[in-house]
This record gives sequence, structure tokens and C-alpha cells, in this order.
Amino acid sequence: MRAGIDCYMSRGTAEALGLSGHRVNEISPKKQFQLGTFTVLPFELNHDVFNLGFLLANQEGEKLLYASDTSYIRYRFHGLTHIMIETNYSLDILRTNVANGSVEPVLKNRILKSHFSLENVKKFLLANDLSRVQEIWLLHLSEQNSCEKRFKEEVQKITGKPTYIA
Repeated sequence: MRAGIDCYMSRGTAEALGLSGHRVNEISPKKQFQLGTFTVLPFELNHDVFNLGFLLANQEGEKLLYASDTSYIRYRFHGLTHIMIETNYSLDILRTNVANGSVEPVLKNRILKSHFSLENVKKFLLANDLSRVQEIWLLHLSEQNSCEKRFKEEVQKITGKPTYIA
């Protein structure tokens, strides 16, 4: 903001950060707005605090879905060309880590309620129109409850789309 850049955020984020002024642009779920040549549609995610995901569309017909810090997405999307999606953990890895004591049960419960598992990401992907998808990026992988190689291979196998880890 000090560099003259407009920032877009929910009211709660602005309040939590103590931000105000003409550079703060408050956004709300399901209220579309323009950002340059992009149309942006924020939508609510399921996390332990209020959080938004975004569907960005440009004039060439490309559509990017971005969602992180969520345990699921209640919406379905058509015509996506790019997907960036949290794939934080796999249930079997998390259970093993709880059993061996490297993850506390309290943390396990928080993870289950607030982050996207590989299993649920795969269900989400298969429930959506992937016909135009060019690439999928898996985001926010847990350091101890995920496996990059496995996640990439499993998502690529079920979708047939190039998959990358960010």
C-alpha cells in the first residue's frame, strides 16, 4: 500500500491487520469485481477462520481456480483452464504420524477440520469439469503429512492433466 498498490481483502482481514484507506478494497464472497483485465469472483472456503478462494477469468476465456486453507469446496466449476489447490495431507500419512507420536491428536483434529486432504482433493477434481484444464498446481503440502511424488502421481493419474507442486 505504501508503494501505491491497491490491496484486495475481506473486511475481517483489513480489521485484523488494522488497515484502512483508499488502497484497501474490501471484497466479499460471491461479489464479482474487475481487476485489470481479470474478472474475479471470491467464494467462501471452509477453514478455522473466514477465508476466501478465487475464480479468475480473463478476456481470452481462461479461468483459474485458486483455493488454499480449506477442508473442502462446496462449489463446482465449469470451463476451468488452470487449478491451484491446497493438497495438505493424506489421511493415511496423518494417521501414521499420530500413531507414532510425531503429530499430536489435537493438531490432527485441527488439520482434519481446516485443510484439504489428497483424498478430498481428488473427489473435488473429479466432480468438476476438467475438459479445458491445462495444468493443476498442488499447494500448501504439509511437510510431514504429505508426499510430493505420490500426490503428483495420483492427481495426474485420475485427471490426465499435467500436475505440479508449488
